[in-house]
Amino acid sequence: MPRAWTPKRERQYEHIKDGLLERGETEDTAEEIAARTVNKERARAGEAAVASPTSIDDISSGRRGGLRSHRGPGGRTYAQLYEEARRRNVRGRSSMNKAELERALRR
Repeated sequence: MPRAWTPKRERQYEHIKDGLLERGETEDTAEEIAARTVNKERARAGEAAVASPTSIDDISSGRRGGLRSHRGPGGRTYAQLYEEARRRNVRGRSSMNKAELERALRR
């Protein structure tokens, strides 16, 4: 655990990690997810020196609860799909809806 974390963040990390281990995740995966979650929460709270725009603008990880884990019914957001389509130079992306963007990116 980084030294910059407060005792509260260390407790948060351990709590998340323990929950993931109980759900059957491996130790390495549980540590990575817990650290990412805590760092994102630090960024949202203004505790991090540098924060990505998605860490600040996105809904909190606790509230999101895996909605965009790239699996399951939620999948990626329209904005995430559109950004990838822009990077891949997909033609007609501005008039596409979410389902159309998903289809275009699968090709």
